[in-house]
Amino acid sequence: RWIKFEEKVEDGGERWSAPHVPALPLHSLFQLRTCLQKGALLLDLDATCFKEIIDKALSGQPEEAELQPALRERLAALLLLQPQHQPTKSLLQLLAELGLSPCRGRNPPGILSLPPARGIKGRSEPRTQVSKTPLKEQLKNRFKKNVPLGAEAAHVAVGEVEFLEKPFAAFIRLRRGVSLGSLAEVSLPSRFLFILLGPPKVKAYHEVGRAMATLLTDELFQRVAWQAEHREDLITGIEAFLDELIVLPPGKWDPSTRIPPPSHLPSPRRRIAVDPLDQQPRGNGDMTAAGDRASPGHPCHGEELERTGRLFGGLLRDIRRKAPWYASDFSDALHPQCLSAVLYIYLATVTNAITFGGMLGDATANMQGVLESFLGTAFAGFIFCLFSGQPLTILSSTGPVLVFERLLFSFSQDHGLDYLEFRLWIGLWVAFFGVVLVATEASHLVRYFTRFTEEGFCALISLIFIYDSLKKMLSLADAFPINWHYRLDNVTSYSCTCNLSSSGEPKQPCWGGLKFFMCDPSSLPTLSLQPPATLAGLSRTQCLNQGGHLLGTSCQYVPDVTLISFLLFGATSLFCFALRRFRSSRYFPVEVRKLVSDFAVILAILASCAVDAVLGLETPKLLVPSELKPTNPSRGWIVFPFGVNPWWVCLVSAVPAVLVTILIFMDQQITAVILNRKEYKLQKGAGFHLDLLCVSLLMAVTSAIGLPWYVSATVISLAHMESLRRESATSAPGEHPKFLGIREQRLTGLAVFILMGVSVFMAPVLKHIPMPVLYGVFLHMGATALNSLQLTERVRLLLMPAKHQPDLPYLRHVPLRRVHLFTIIQLLCLALLWVLKSTVAAIIFPVMV
Repeated sequence: RWIKFEEKVEDGGERWSAPHVPALPLHSLFQLRTCLQKGALLLDLDATCFKEIIDKALSGQPEEAELQPALRERLAALLLLQPQHQPTKSLLQLLAELGLSPCRGRNPPGILSLPPARGIKGRSEPRTQVSKTPLKEQLKNRFKKNVPLGAEAAHVAVGEVEFLEKPFAAFIRLRRGVSLGSLAEVSLPSRFLFILLGPPKVKAYHEVGRAMATLLTDELFQRVAWQAEHREDLITGIEAFLDELIVLPPGKWDPSTRIPPPSHLPSPRRRIAVDPLDQQPRGNGDMTAAGDRASPGHPCHGEELERTGRLFGGLLRDIRRKAPWYASDFSDALHPQCLSAVLYIYLATVTNAITFGGMLGDATANMQGVLESFLGTAFAGFIFCLFSGQPLTILSSTGPVLVFERLLFSFSQDHGLDYLEFRLWIGLWVAFFGVVLVATEASHLVRYFTRFTEEGFCALISLIFIYDSLKKMLSLADAFPINWHYRLDNVTSYSCTCNLSSSGEPKQPCWGGLKFFMCDPSSLPTLSLQPPATLAGLSRTQCLNQGGHLLGTSCQYVPDVTLISFLLFGATSLFCFALRRFRSSRYFPVEVRKLVSDFAVILAILASCAVDAVLGLETPKLLVPSELKPTNPSRGWIVFPFGVNPWWVCLVSAVPAVLVTILIFMDQQITAVILNRKEYKLQKGAGFHLDLLCVSLLMAVTSAIGLPWYVSATVISLAHMESLRRESATSAPGEHPKFLGIREQRLTGLAVFILMGVSVFMAPVLKHIPMPVLYGVFLHMGATALNSLQLTERVRLLLMPAKHQPDLPYLRHVPLRRVHLFTIIQLLCLALLWVLKSTVAAIIFPVMV
């Protein structure tokens, strides 16, 4: 059977072989051409059943090959016999049969179905005639789910017949697809049939049948077969096939070797452009070409970046473009994959909010902390997903904005200014400048962003994610230090006791219970209030609450916590990578593989949390605020524009606002360009002007209530899109699923930020998630985004000998030294950006980009 690739029944008739590229003897194609030249040819035949087709084929032979009536009746009776199909069974059925009947005989292969070609590899001893209605086993055949929608079957019947003296050949094309009852392996409409029967002295019938089936799976010959009006048209199609044929010398290739299907097939459009027949195909003959024309997604630099020359012209065009899709932005989210994306991005966003919230609290004396980060992320993200032009974007705090906040707070403290009020005026100016940029259609400058800029920016953000996750993990060694000088032989000398002495240094040894500790004689009256055994049993918290301190050689070492934290960190990241790739695994049915791949991150987190719970160690857990009140009690929820600061602050704020505007514009628009690349095949278009307007207005609102500033988060947004990838559900055996695009909708983003808002009330549940697990998710996100860049691919080329380099398209047209020079310049610029962001000059980061 063939669906693009060939499958054979292995010896013993127990199973189908793996799909492979058909390898044909060249002589079989010449014999097939002879059969089409001399055999019967019936085009656009009107027939409703297989018996009628056989009768017309036998009576439609050329005069020189016309059969005698007796032979015609015997051939008709032979062709109408019911073939025995090769069963397609599940693993459970095979195991059950193995247990019930371990000594089964061989099942001879029967008619093998294929869309759009069909082959007969052999015939058993049939007993009944072909049924006019499909058999029960046809309708239940599990192979049918692999057949693409709209496919039709073709039938190739070849064999040796003792009573024939010369070959009988017929090629038949029905006017419309007809179900031929029990003839096919699965119940499909049929349109093409090829019959070749002859005396036993000719041994090439089987290979001629394989050649016919292979031709019918070829896109170009399919068009020819659809359009052919005369015998010469089919011969022309075979000649065109021979013109493109590649012959492998017999001494350099083993014909028994099966060629596995390639990972990517060439587009048929190039070959169809040289169609030997100039007519248009009829029916659905152009389905392949039409699908290819529709497959490219919305281009990155399309009409959304063209200037209209009118105030707010680009914004109005964005609104008109996105409005018709608004209802489908909610209906398209009704898929289990979206649930996986919500949980994945929610956990990533929670971790990011806690990380940046903690750093903001340290940088601003808790004027903005974890609670403000939670509420700001929930509010800004929800509003953006509801009204933006590209709702797949995830808003979050970024490193450059954090650096600006730190510098702004230090400046306010040094000059006696109210930080939140000063920040409010900057936010209002940024909102004003953003509206001006939207009005003047400044987003059209995005078209000048090149791969060089996009890859440098995305690589920097990805490296920041990887660096921060590793930095957070390494900081655990400070909180839970490991005793590097531990010696097993000295285990009897390791102890930790509570010392309630008031002086810093104990002066006299005392004995308390079973543990030795140092105490001050002046404190003996105080110690006498409690029995010595009670003192030895005090917990660490009780000891510190009573004003004591821990004393001993093992008080500061918790090696198990650091070790298991790193194991959880690495295991979570590896689980994410492994389960993501489970979709292309060879194990389990395709539905199970897709489900595991869609929920890969969630399964990895649950597995790591389960391991942590079983071990029971006190690893650092996720801390979520549980009260709705400002982190700093000296501030309120509303920031008033005129308070303690002088009046001229509102005017001076315009200067730093210019820098923030550049920062917001570059950060937002570069992320938008990356998300709207044409390779993602987005169908609903972009909204550069609308997105910038939403971010600008949110700057004013979040400034007025003292919440952090938010802009598009590149890595989290890319992870959001990757979690919503759509692939073809039905693919031919041996064919990889095709990437269809992204599940474009608003509901996943809205659900993520709603969950962010209610996370304050979910502290009892979230507190069981270890932070190393979430840092592992961070590492996975950064590594995935980094690995998707062409820059990473070119860095590998720097370390790879030429003979081992992959056959990349750009290596065919660009000298290797130019590729290396481009890569090295990119790496130098990336290093410069990294150094720049690590200094106080990070505020000019967008200008450097």
